Amino acid sequence: MAMAIELKSSTKTAFYFQNHQFPIPNTAFSPPSRLRKTGYFSGASFSLRKTGFGTVSAVLERKETPPADPSAPPVRIVALVGDGSVSPLKCAPWVEVMLHTAQRLKWVDEGFQMLVFTDNLHQSNTVQTLQTELNRADVLVIVAVTKQDSVEWIQANSENIPNIICFDSSPVLVNKLGGSFVHTDTRSDFFGKIAGIYRKQANQSVNEVVKTVSEAWRRHNSDDIRFCILVIINAYIKPVQILKNLRAKGFSTLSCMVSNCGPQILNCLLDPGCRKALQCLNNCSPVDQVCNYRCIASYESPALEAFSLCVLQKHNCIGLDAEVPEEPHVQPMTQFRGKDLCHETAEDLFIGWLGRREWSWRVVAGQNPAYDQFPCQYQLFYRGKAKGSFWYEPVFQVKTLEGKVVWRRRRYRVKRGKVEGTFFFSVLDNGVVSNEAWTIVDVCDDLSWGLFHYHGAARVAGQAYSGAVLVSPDGEYPAEEERGRLVSALEECGIKEWEMFTVNNFSCRDPPLGIPDGSSLHKMIEVKED
Repeated sequence: MAMAIELKSSTKTAFYFQNHQFPIPNTAFSPPSRLRKTGYFSGASFSLRKTGFGTVSAVLERKETPPADPSAPPVRIVALVGDGSVSPLKCAPWVEVMLHTAQRLKWVDEGFQMLVFTDNLHQSNTVQTLQTELNRADVLVIVAVTKQDSVEWIQANSENIPNIICFDSSPVLVNKLGGSFVHTDTRSDFFGKIAGIYRKQANQSVNEVVKTVSEAWRRHNSDDIRFCILVIINAYIKPVQILKNLRAKGFSTLSCMVSNCGPQILNCLLDPGCRKALQCLNNCSPVDQVCNYRCIASYESPALEAFSLCVLQKHNCIGLDAEVPEEPHVQPMTQFRGKDLCHETAEDLFIGWLGRREWSWRVVAGQNPAYDQFPCQYQLFYRGKAKGSFWYEPVFQVKTLEGKVVWRRRRYRVKRGKVEGTFFFSVLDNGVVSNEAWTIVDVCDDLSWGLFHYHGAARVAGQAYSGAVLVSPDGEYPAEEERGRLVSALEECGIKEWEMFTVNNFSCRDPPLGIPDGSSLHKMIEVKED
């Protein structure tokens, strides 16, 4: 049967994408990204021979982004999905995916109201409700609608909607942005209906929006599905607060870089690895953080770290800012093995299997679409030599763009939060400081699996992020009898099981593990192998 559901929530979150374009000496580049988070200068363009601005995507055209006004009229979105259609997100029904997207839009702005309908239009009361909503909709999102009668009904009832985007649907349906139809070459089914070969005379800003949305949609994950809708809202309806850092800074950025970081820029351009990283990053889509990270992981070097440390961390030449998201607010577990959780026990849960094995935990799956799915992720948690010190070192594998398999390792300082089971992490990664808030959501009494949630931000990179990692001692998924408890823990994080990316834990030879001499492990719990 057809359905219409509106989700209400008081939460909000942020996940930033960037597209800065400005001139600087002799190459095209973007400074470094990091595991699980940031592509710092995505899409930045530089030229030694001439000074000029690249085009700025239409998603960036809003010059000011004031805070959300609770008294402002809502942005009304209608999603119409094919009845019974299945998404590529672990075969989750499209209707479920879009309902979850409606919830996640509320995390960004309470005024973003999306109703979800199926195209089973045989019930008159549902049809009437859908017609009413379409008459006042700002955006119509059509997903996997192919039935001829549904297509004809949409064509007859959507004429007055200013923004229509169609994904994986009948080629007869048309896209509309800002009240104007978006012309495509229907011979191409690349990325679905919204992608295609665009007429050269078409408005460049529209093409930029379509390109951005198309590239995000083809990644088929919950973050990018939401991002597609946010891009449309930001470009044609109202500024979206979490997209405020998408704007280029132009000559002020150039002046800051040249006056403060000339030696670091020169050293980077003279260093083969650093230069390759910058050239590689220029070929990445501004919103493709996997591409950005692989460039950094493939070519990271001391020269690249010095460059980003100067340009971003010390002088903030890009002029960006971001805060650690507060929502969704995730509660930590409160008891372990029948006793109230204390700070020492919570730290022991992080330490996990280290001592019995060479690692604390192995990552089974993660929610962040850009970073949590990298192969062979090991977690090392331990107490340091200094009193009260605690450290986290992730070790992970990357296949470089030149075909080499390399290991990478980071080092985070960890501090206790006010509430037992919450922690603050900080790291200087590729020259940029990231701060994160972690929560131990659940860990089984036998330590057979655990779920850790995080919010974080790289402030001077203008990026905030959220995610969660499912861990186990051997990298294997929890037993089927644990699935109910796991799904419940994921729900506490506002995450669906089908959002989790499975980590490839095969071919993990010779990881660079080990912890510093003088480190200590568990204080409160005993770890026993079955």
